[in-house]
Amino acid sequence: MLTTVARLSAKDSKLTFDMFDLERSATEARAADKLRNIYHRGQDLAWDGREVLADLIAKHGGVRLTDEKKEALSRVFEIILWGELAAWRISAELAAAIEPLEAKMAATSQAHDEARHFYVMYDYLCALGYRPRGIDAFSQKVLDITINTPSLAHKLLGMQLMIETTALTIFSMVRELQVEPVLSELLAYYEKDEARHVGLGVQYLPSLLRRMSRAEGLRTLGFQIKLIFWELASLKKMEPHFKKIGINARQLMLRGKQRQMAAFEELWSQPGAVRPRSLDLIQRAIDTAEQLLFPQ
Repeated sequence: MLTTVARLSAKDSKLTFDMFDLERSATEARAADKLRNIYHRGQDLAWDGREVLADLIAKHGGVRLTDEKKEALSRVFEIILWGELAAWRISAELAAAIEPLEAKMAATSQAHDEARHFYVMYDYLCALGYRPRGIDAFSQKVLDITINTPSLAHKLLGMQLMIETTALTIFSMVRELQVEPVLSELLAYYEKDEARHVGLGVQYLPSLLRRMSRAEGLRTLGFQIKLIFWELASLKKMEPHFKKIGINARQLMLRGKQRQMAAFEELWSQPGAVRPRSLDLIQRAIDTAEQLLFPQ
């Protein structure tokens, strides 16, 4: 009797005992090796956020900026803060939902990174004398769209290949401009981690795209377009704050677009991945929106 009850209840188990029975092509096996390496590299390169931030603050004698720049920098990096929380949540969901072991490991490594990124950025904002209080509606829309989608493919597309690449662009421009020495050195740690996170999307997303029906493919394309337009609206809303810390919003948008396209080109270069036929038409529509929002 007890055995029968146990067997019946086992049907609802969340444990994926068949994860090692999944059939793989040679292409998927190569991607799995790269995903496994993402996990182990994350382990090897993990850094102590408390120690790193404390050492940088001591090295530079604290965080010193004019009140105007402090406010602008705080508003920009509060969006990063909540973006890290969104990425933490999404990567944890991916780690639970993805079946192949290697991709699950890579997502788990990302969740660990994002937890560190979140608490360290909070500590940095506190050192600036800023208490996080919320972000603009456009930036929140970008995060909510990505968090709330039930599709694993959309989560990977939105977070790993679009939001992460935009964050990387902001990080690199802030470092190049040396807006604030502590933050400039801190962001170098973030960038190394985020580059691995983009790798998760590039290596695992093709296997999901290959299994999509035509209707699912069109919905994925629609998701991407929607997220791009909200990202543009978010950048426009933040333009005054970018200006105060020396960042040209149009240049940020263009460099972010280049990073995103490089990530997508790498994605489409994976064996079996197909470049959408309608992409050129969509790209022209996006270019028009960019020109209207960020004229030369």
